[in-house]
Amino acid sequence: MKRALLTELRRTDTPRTREGEVAESPLSTLLRPAAGQPFRWAEHQGRELLLVEHPRCQAVFSRQGGQLLHFQPQGERPLLWCAARWPRIGAIRGGVPVCWPWFGRHPMESGWPHHGWARLTDWRLTAKESFDAGVRLCWRLELHDWLVELEAELGDEMRLQLSTRHRDSEPCVLSHALHAYWRVSDVARVGLLGLDGAEGDDLLNREPCRQEGELRIIDGCHKVFRQGGKVHIQDPGWQRRLCVDGTGNPDTVVWHPGSRPLSDASWAEGLGFVAVEAAACGDNSLTLAPGEEARLNLRARVV
Repeated sequence: MKRALLTELRRTDTPRTREGEVAESPLSTLLRPAAGQPFRWAEHQGRELLLVEHPRCQAVFSRQGGQLLHFQPQGERPLLWCAARWPRIGAIRGGVPVCWPWFGRHPMESGWPHHGWARLTDWRLTAKESFDAGVRLCWRLELHDWLVELEAELGDEMRLQLSTRHRDSEPCVLSHALHAYWRVSDVARVGLLGLDGAEGDDLLNREPCRQEGELRIIDGCHKVFRQGGKVHIQDPGWQRRLCVDGTGNPDTVVWHPGSRPLSDASWAEGLGFVAVEAAACGDNSLTLAPGEEARLNLRARVV
Protein backbone atom coordinates (compact mmCIF):
# COMPACT_ATOMS: atom_id res chain seq x y z
CA MET A 1 0.00 0.00 0.00
CA LYS A 2 2.75 2.46 0.96
CA ARG A 3 4.72 1.70 -2.25
CA ALA A 4 1.58 2.28 -4.36
CA LEU A 5 1.01 5.60 -2.61
CA LEU A 6 4.62 6.64 -3.20
CA THR A 7 4.26 5.79 -6.89
CA GLU A 8 1.16 7.97 -7.15
CA LEU A 9 2.90 10.83 -5.35
CA ARG A 10 5.75 10.65 -7.86
CA ARG A 11 3.27 11.04 -10.72
CA THR A 12 1.58 14.10 -9.25
CA ASP A 13 4.24 15.92 -7.24
CA THR A 14 7.60 15.56 -8.97
CA PRO A 15 8.78 18.53 -11.12
CA ARG A 16 8.56 17.64 -14.81
CA THR A 17 9.76 18.98 -18.12
CA ARG A 18 8.43 18.37 -21.62
CA GLU A 19 6.41 15.25 -22.51
CA GLY A 20 6.40 13.90 -18.96
CA GLU A 21 10.19 13.72 -18.58
CA VAL A 22 11.27 14.09 -14.94
CA ALA A 23 13.25 17.30 -14.41
CA GLU A 24 16.93 16.81 -13.64
CA SER A 25 17.00 19.65 -11.11
CA PRO A 26 14.67 22.50 -10.13
CA LEU A 27 17.60 24.85 -10.91
CA SER A 28 18.25 23.52 -14.42
CA THR A 29 16.19 26.21 -16.13
CA LEU A 30 18.53 28.91 -14.75
CA LEU A 31 21.56 27.42 -16.47
CA ARG A 32 21.99 28.53 -20.07
CA PRO A 33 25.73 28.65 -20.83
CA ALA A 34 26.98 31.99 -22.12
CA ALA A 35 30.12 31.75 -24.26
CA GLY A 36 33.20 32.97 -22.42
CA GLN A 37 31.29 33.76 -19.20
CA PRO A 38 31.74 30.93 -16.66
CA PHE A 39 30.29 33.02 -13.79
CA ARG A 40 27.18 35.17 -13.65
CA TRP A 41 24.77 36.38 -10.98
CA ALA A 42 21.03 35.81 -10.94
CA GLU A 43 18.11 36.14 -8.53
CA HIS A 44 15.75 33.25 -7.79
CA GLN A 45 13.06 32.97 -5.11
CA GLY A 46 14.44 36.03 -3.35
CA ARG A 47 18.03 34.72 -3.15
CA GLU A 48 21.14 36.00 -4.92
CA LEU A 49 22.73 33.12 -6.81
CA LEU A 50 26.07 32.62 -8.55
CA LEU A 51 25.69 30.45 -11.65
CA VAL A 52 28.71 28.46 -12.81
CA GLU A 53 28.67 27.32 -16.45
CA HIS A 54 31.87 25.58 -17.54
CA PRO A 55 32.49 22.94 -20.23
CA ARG A 56 33.33 20.42 -17.47
CA CYS A 57 30.46 21.15 -15.08
CA GLN A 58 27.54 23.31 -14.01
CA ALA A 59 26.92 24.58 -10.49
CA VAL A 60 24.80 27.03 -8.51
CA PHE A 61 25.79 28.76 -5.25
CA SER A 62 23.65 30.90 -2.97
CA ARG A 63 25.22 33.95 -1.36
CA GLN A 64 23.10 33.14 1.69
CA GLY A 65 25.06 30.44 3.47
CA GLY A 66 27.82 30.33 0.83
CA GLN A 67 25.81 27.25 -0.09
CA LEU A 68 26.46 24.99 -3.08
CA LEU A 69 22.94 24.13 -4.27
CA HIS A 70 23.62 22.29 -7.53
CA PHE A 71 26.57 20.47 -9.09
CA GLN A 72 26.50 18.49 -12.33
CA PRO A 73 29.60 17.23 -14.14
CA GLN A 74 29.39 17.13 -17.92
CA GLY A 75 27.56 13.99 -19.12
CA GLU A 76 26.29 13.03 -15.64
CA ARG A 77 23.08 13.48 -13.69
CA PRO A 78 23.19 16.11 -10.92
CA LEU A 79 25.05 14.92 -7.84
CA LEU A 80 23.13 17.16 -5.43
CA TRP A 81 19.45 17.39 -4.54
CA CYS A 82 17.70 20.68 -3.82
CA ALA A 83 14.10 21.42 -2.88
CA ALA A 84 12.10 23.11 -5.64
CA ARG A 85 10.48 25.67 -3.31
CA TRP A 86 12.34 27.69 -0.70
CA PRO A 87 10.99 29.51 2.36
CA ARG A 88 10.70 33.28 2.03
CA ILE A 89 12.98 33.65 5.06
CA GLY A 90 15.30 30.97 6.42
CA ALA A 91 17.58 28.19 5.28
CA ILE A 92 17.42 26.61 1.83
CA ARG A 93 16.94 22.85 2.04
CA GLY A 94 19.32 21.03 -0.27
CA GLY A 95 22.77 21.16 -1.79
CA VAL A 96 25.50 21.38 0.85
CA PRO A 97 24.42 23.59 3.77
CA VAL A 98 27.21 24.67 6.11
CA CYS A 99 26.20 23.75 9.68
CA TRP A 100 28.31 26.06 11.87
CA PRO A 101 29.32 26.81 14.65
CA TRP A 102 27.15 24.06 16.07
CA PHE A 103 25.54 20.95 14.61
CA GLY A 104 21.89 20.24 15.46
CA ARG A 105 20.40 22.11 18.39
CA HIS A 106 22.52 24.47 20.45
CA PRO A 107 23.41 22.67 23.69
CA MET A 108 22.35 25.59 25.94
CA GLU A 109 20.29 28.15 23.97
CA SER A 110 17.02 26.55 22.83
CA GLY A 111 15.94 29.65 20.90
CA TRP A 112 19.03 29.80 18.71
CA PRO A 113 18.75 28.47 15.12
CA HIS A 114 19.07 24.78 14.36
CA HIS A 115 22.52 24.07 12.83
CA GLY A 116 23.87 27.53 13.64
CA TRP A 117 24.15 30.91 11.92
CA ALA A 118 26.25 30.18 8.85
CA ARG A 119 23.47 28.90 6.56
CA LEU A 120 21.29 31.94 7.41
CA THR A 121 23.97 34.61 6.81
CA ASP A 122 25.23 36.17 3.57
CA TRP A 123 28.81 35.18 2.74
CA ARG A 124 31.31 37.15 0.64
CA LEU A 125 32.80 35.73 -2.54
CA THR A 126 36.52 36.51 -2.23
CA ALA A 127 37.95 34.60 -5.21
CA LYS A 128 36.83 32.84 -8.36
CA GLU A 129 38.76 31.49 -11.34
CA SER A 130 38.12 29.30 -14.34
CA PHE A 131 40.70 26.95 -15.87
CA ASP A 132 40.68 24.02 -18.28
CA ALA A 133 39.77 21.38 -15.68
CA GLY A 134 37.04 23.40 -13.95
CA VAL A 135 36.61 26.27 -11.51
CA ARG A 136 37.81 27.35 -8.06
CA LEU A 137 35.92 29.62 -5.68
CA CYS A 138 36.29 30.85 -2.13
CA TRP A 139 33.48 32.14 0.11
CA ARG A 140 34.20 33.91 3.41
CA LEU A 141 32.20 34.62 6.55
CA GLU A 142 33.55 36.82 9.36
CA LEU A 143 31.42 36.65 12.47
CA HIS A 144 32.49 37.99 15.85
CA ASP A 145 35.90 36.40 16.56
CA TRP A 146 35.60 33.71 13.87
CA LEU A 147 36.84 33.62 10.28
CA VAL A 148 35.24 30.90 8.16
CA GLU A 149 36.10 30.03 4.55
CA LEU A 150 34.56 27.57 2.14
CA GLU A 151 36.84 26.66 -0.75
CA ALA A 152 35.31 24.82 -3.71
CA GLU A 153 36.99 23.14 -6.66
CA LEU A 154 34.54 21.82 -9.26
CA GLY A 155 35.10 19.95 -12.49
CA ASP A 156 34.72 16.23 -13.12
CA GLU A 157 34.37 15.92 -9.34
CA MET A 158 33.47 18.11 -6.39
CA ARG A 159 35.91 19.17 -3.67
CA LEU A 160 34.91 21.31 -0.70
CA GLN A 161 36.99 22.43 2.28
CA LEU A 162 35.54 24.29 5.24
CA SER A 163 38.12 26.13 7.36
CA THR A 164 37.46 27.85 10.69
CA ARG A 165 39.96 30.14 12.40
CA HIS A 166 39.38 31.05 16.02
CA ARG A 167 40.58 34.58 16.87
CA ASP A 168 39.21 35.05 20.39
CA SER A 169 41.46 35.21 23.45
CA GLU A 170 39.67 32.28 25.13
CA PRO A 171 39.11 28.64 24.03
CA CYS A 172 35.78 27.98 22.31
CA VAL A 173 33.76 24.85 21.46
CA LEU A 174 32.97 24.14 17.79
CA SER A 175 30.88 21.50 16.05
CA HIS A 176 30.27 21.73 12.32
CA ALA A 177 29.19 19.79 9.23
CA LEU A 178 28.93 19.89 5.45
CA HIS A 179 25.35 18.60 5.33
CA ALA A 180 25.29 17.22 1.76
CA TYR A 181 22.01 16.10 0.14
CA TRP A 182 22.91 13.55 -2.57
CA ARG A 183 20.46 13.08 -5.42
CA VAL A 184 19.27 9.49 -5.94
CA SER A 185 16.58 7.77 -8.00
CA ASP A 186 14.74 6.39 -4.95
CA VAL A 187 16.09 6.41 -1.40
CA ALA A 188 14.34 3.12 -0.65
CA ARG A 189 16.43 1.34 -3.29
CA VAL A 190 19.92 2.69 -2.63
CA GLY A 191 22.58 1.02 -0.49
CA LEU A 192 25.46 2.72 1.33
CA LEU A 193 28.78 0.85 1.31
CA GLY A 194 31.90 1.59 3.33
CA LEU A 195 30.49 1.83 6.85
CA ASP A 196 30.72 -1.86 7.77
CA GLY A 197 31.98 -2.10 11.35
CA ALA A 198 31.59 1.63 12.04
CA GLU A 199 30.35 2.54 15.50
CA GLY A 200 28.41 5.59 16.55
CA ASP A 201 25.06 6.84 17.79
CA ASP A 202 21.56 6.26 16.44
CA LEU A 203 19.87 9.60 17.14
CA LEU A 204 16.38 8.33 16.25
CA ASN A 205 16.49 5.44 18.72
CA ARG A 206 18.79 7.27 21.15
CA GLU A 207 21.18 4.39 21.52
CA PRO A 208 24.67 3.36 20.37
CA CYS A 209 24.90 1.61 17.01
CA ARG A 210 27.31 -0.49 15.01
CA GLN A 211 26.85 -0.91 11.28
CA GLU A 212 26.88 -4.44 9.89
CA GLY A 213 27.33 -4.64 6.13
CA GLU A 214 25.44 -2.38 3.74
CA LEU A 215 23.33 0.44 5.17
CA ARG A 216 19.83 0.79 3.70
CA ILE A 217 17.20 3.40 4.56
CA ILE A 218 14.06 1.52 5.64
CA ASP A 219 11.97 4.24 7.30
CA GLY A 220 14.19 7.07 8.35
CA CYS A 221 17.78 7.20 9.54
CA HIS A 222 19.84 9.58 11.64
CA LYS A 223 23.16 8.04 12.60
CA VAL A 224 26.46 9.65 13.54
CA PHE A 225 29.35 7.28 12.82
CA ARG A 226 32.63 8.06 14.54
CA GLN A 227 34.78 7.72 11.43
CA GLY A 228 35.45 9.54 8.20
CA GLY A 229 36.48 7.82 4.99
CA LYS A 230 34.68 6.85 1.79
CA VAL A 231 31.01 5.98 1.48
CA HIS A 232 29.71 4.61 -1.82
CA ILE A 233 26.07 5.31 -2.66
CA GLN A 234 24.98 2.41 -4.87
CA ASP A 235 21.94 3.49 -6.93
CA PRO A 236 20.53 0.66 -9.09
CA GLY A 237 17.70 2.84 -10.39
CA TRP A 238 20.17 5.08 -12.19
CA GLN A 239 22.90 2.42 -12.50
CA ARG A 240 25.22 4.83 -10.74
CA ARG A 241 27.72 4.59 -7.90
CA LEU A 242 28.64 7.83 -6.18
CA CYS A 243 31.77 8.01 -4.03
CA VAL A 244 31.44 10.44 -1.12
CA ASP A 245 34.87 10.90 0.45
CA GLY A 246 35.21 12.36 3.95
CA THR A 247 38.69 11.06 4.65
CA GLY A 248 40.29 12.82 7.61
CA ASN A 249 37.02 13.99 9.18
CA PRO A 250 36.04 12.78 12.68
CA ASP A 251 32.42 11.81 11.82
CA THR A 252 30.13 10.69 9.01
CA VAL A 253 26.42 11.47 9.44
CA VAL A 254 23.72 9.61 7.49
CA TRP A 255 20.23 11.13 7.54
CA HIS A 256 16.84 10.79 5.89
CA PRO A 257 13.43 11.59 7.43
CA GLY A 258 11.72 8.48 6.05
CA SER A 259 7.93 8.85 6.23
CA ARG A 260 8.16 11.77 8.66
CA PRO A 261 7.02 15.16 7.29
CA LEU A 262 9.78 17.22 5.72
CA SER A 263 9.47 20.99 5.79
CA ASP A 264 9.91 22.78 2.43
CA ALA A 265 9.57 19.57 0.38
CA SER A 266 6.80 17.09 -0.42
CA TRP A 267 6.98 13.44 0.58
CA ALA A 268 7.57 12.35 -3.02
CA GLU A 269 10.25 15.00 -3.53
CA GLY A 270 12.04 13.75 -0.42
CA LEU A 271 12.43 10.28 -1.93
CA GLY A 272 15.08 11.74 -4.24
CA PHE A 273 17.90 12.26 -1.74
CA VAL A 274 20.00 10.74 0.99
CA ALA A 275 22.19 12.90 3.22
CA VAL A 276 25.76 11.69 3.81
CA GLU A 277 27.60 14.42 5.71
CA ALA A 278 31.14 15.33 6.71
CA ALA A 279 31.08 16.37 10.36
CA ALA A 280 32.77 16.90 13.70
CA CYS A 281 29.99 16.80 16.28
CA GLY A 282 28.79 15.19 19.50
CA ASP A 283 31.67 13.51 21.27
CA ASN A 284 33.96 14.72 18.47
CA SER A 285 33.13 18.41 18.92
CA LEU A 286 36.28 20.52 19.03
CA THR A 287 37.71 22.91 21.60
CA LEU A 288 39.77 25.45 19.68
CA ALA A 289 42.50 27.40 21.42
CA PRO A 290 43.08 31.04 20.37
CA GLY A 291 44.55 31.09 16.87
CA GLU A 292 43.77 27.43 16.22
CA GLU A 293 42.17 26.25 12.95
CA ALA A 294 39.72 23.42 12.19
CA ARG A 295 38.93 21.91 8.80
CA LEU A 296 36.37 19.64 7.18
CA ASN A 297 36.84 18.11 3.72
CA LEU A 298 34.29 16.61 1.36
CA ARG A 299 34.88 15.15 -2.10
CA ALA A 300 32.45 13.41 -4.44
CA ARG A 301 32.59 11.81 -7.86
CA VAL A 302 30.83 9.23 -9.98
CA VAL A 303 32.80 5.96 -10.10
